[in-house]
Amino acid sequence: MSIKWGIVSTIKAPLAEIQRFAAWHLEHGAHRLYLYLDDGDTEKAAALNSHPKLRVTACDDRYWQKRGNRPDRHQPRQTMNAAQALQRANDVDWLCHIDVDEFLWPGARTIAQRLEALPTTCLCARVRPWEAMEGSETNHLFKGFAIAAKERRAETESLYPRFGRWLNGGFLSHVAGKLFLRTGHAALKPRIHNAYLGDEENPGGVELTDLPLLHFHAHDRTAFLAAYRFRLTQGSYRADLKPNRNRADGGLSMHELLSMIETEEGEAGLIAFFEEVCTPRPELVDGLGARGRLLKADLDLASVQTRHFPNSAP
Repeated sequence: MSIKWGIVSTIKAPLAEIQRFAAWHLEHGAHRLYLYLDDGDTEKAAALNSHPKLRVTACDDRYWQKRGNRPDRHQPRQTMNAAQALQRANDVDWLCHIDVDEFLWPGARTIAQRLEALPTTCLCARVRPWEAMEGSETNHLFKGFAIAAKERRAETESLYPRFGRWLNGGFLSHVAGKLFLRTGHAALKPRIHNAYLGDEENPGGVELTDLPLLHFHAHDRTAFLAAYRFRLTQGSYRADLKPNRNRADGGLSMHELLSMIETEEGEAGLIAFFEEVCTPRPELVDGLGARGRLLKADLDLASVQTRHFPNSAP
């Protein structure tokens, strides 16, 4: 019996962006996508539900009245939706919890082949992110990082000489990655980057080292600045997240680092930060390539969208 896998995602995005995300994963073998629309748009949900492999829920007031109070922050809403989908996903063997700006990159082997090779003791398999650098969606460059912490720290300080000492792998967003979760285990509880079976974290966890998760966190400076204020207050740069290294070693959280840059240098300072960390300057591209941390990917999302949603607008 061949392995079937699916995606769960809580999404707040335009219809075309959701279609591109869904189409990409359908193209690469997803059997089912459980999509939760955080804006509660029932018309958008109806349009997406016309695809036979999509199960789309509009998270409107009625939805949250049934679930209980709607959490103020989006992270617990994501977790609640993922937990519901995991319990309902009886038509797939594995469910991957990712965001609309994240795309699995299978390469030569299919995702199903990778999952089929996992031992039965594995209930969760981790995919690590590769973060997009500034550029077009075709022939896009993505940067990776070393898994070993000591090696990662040394590489980061070398590749990003001004800001690297405060960054984790040179990334703006997470390096923890996301999980495929094996279905059929009612007690398995998903979180954003981990899962729990009772007190056990990530039971039987395996790293899928050859399955990159391409992350368009801030693929150009316009997108970086547009999302900056929200991320600083509620998202991946928020104040309650820990520094990437011990404070005794001079560590600052992303919130502290970016707030300091903005206070001292304003928007120009934020752009200078983005240019060092996220633009494909020749010395960074060469350094990443020499270390095996550079990936080039032509996603051609517009064509994939048209194949799976032929009547959609670009």
